[in-house]
Amino acid sequence: MTVAIFRFLAKIPLMGLVGALGAASAFAQAPPGMDGPPGPSGPMTVGVVTLERSAVPYTVTLPGRAVAYEQVDIRPRVEGVIAEIPYELGSRVSVGDPLFKIEDDTYTLEVDAAEAAVVSAEAELAAAQVVYDRNKPLSGKAVARSTVADYEVAVKQAKASLSTAQASLKAARLNLERTVVRSPIDGIPDVPTVSVGAVVTANQTDALTTVTRLDPIYVDLEESAARIQRLRAMQDRGELKFNSDLDMRLWLETGEMYAEVGKLLSPGVLVSTTTGTTELRVRFANPERRILPGQFLRVDATLGTTEAILLPQLAAQREAGGELVAYVARDGKAVRVVLGERGVYENAWVVTNGVKSGDRLIVDGLLSLKNGDAVQTVPAEITADGLVRDIGSGAGESAASPAPSSSPVTE
Repeated sequence: MTVAIFRFLAKIPLMGLVGALGAASAFAQAPPGMDGPPGPSGPMTVGVVTLERSAVPYTVTLPGRAVAYEQVDIRPRVEGVIAEIPYELGSRVSVGDPLFKIEDDTYTLEVDAAEAAVVSAEAELAAAQVVYDRNKPLSGKAVARSTVADYEVAVKQAKASLSTAQASLKAARLNLERTVVRSPIDGIPDVPTVSVGAVVTANQTDALTTVTRLDPIYVDLEESAARIQRLRAMQDRGELKFNSDLDMRLWLETGEMYAEVGKLLSPGVLVSTTTGTTELRVRFANPERRILPGQFLRVDATLGTTEAILLPQLAAQREAGGELVAYVARDGKAVRVVLGERGVYENAWVVTNGVKSGDRLIVDGLLSLKNGDAVQTVPAEITADGLVRDIGSGAGESAASPAPSSSPVTE
């Protein structure tokens, strides 16, 4: 019997044989009671959310670098030998705290000599004043007027000598005070560059140490001049409403958001001829010293609000040509739409064209969906962790709540 079957198959053309085998296989797999292969399946059930236009915070992300709020190089203003370094490394110092002490023996002697010179000048002035006061009433009578005039000049010279001596005393005392080098700001002193016994000179080039104030701290940002122009154009068209106070949020190098909110101090007024960017300065409180000068950071600046449609990211895909596409349910069919977007709003695209308010966006069953497929919709929602959850069922299209979002639009 096997030989007879092979002889029968040998008489059938190749294409006819393939069709016969396919039909036989389909017939064999048909459910009981059916005489042939099953017919086409019904509409695919998909979850949808209703798109709505809403006001969304508009945020741009800017790169920046931390800069000390205040930083001072400490240099001596008098010469001498370092006698003591009283500050502790890493400890905070306040204005006026001593950092270095220079031997003051010479300066103490200069103060003593200046004080003696003041006493001498005071005595000379007193003597000249007595002579002048005694002879002035006798001017032109018993004493010549020229002589009285000479006595008056002597008084003025004695006063000038006294003023000079007093100025010298102030300078000597000032130099004596400067033998104690004090901190001019609140901050953290760096490691000293000299040790006890080192000879220093007045206003030398090399700093003895550096004091840095870390709280608050600046972050200098760079923004493209071209994007600033685009934002102004958006404002002119009414697409963007700027806030009076910008909300500045800092991202640390660890990827976490800094708790303190920054304040914009200096908007950029000059554009770099090499990079085409302008610099912005933002101030942040830094009580725990989590931000250190020199760190490279990024800041999310919420500029204002913009009217936009939020489209969940999981419902759209980027095709090979770069187009962002999604599917909406219209008249019982899945319709492919090409989207225009302007940044993201956490788990949602900020869509500028391609869809409109009231469109029902398909959010599940997308892997096997094609343009024009028949669909049956059920309301769905996007959970906080980005998952789709059906909240109803039905034969027709139903309204659903929009996808939630909690972050500003970012570029």
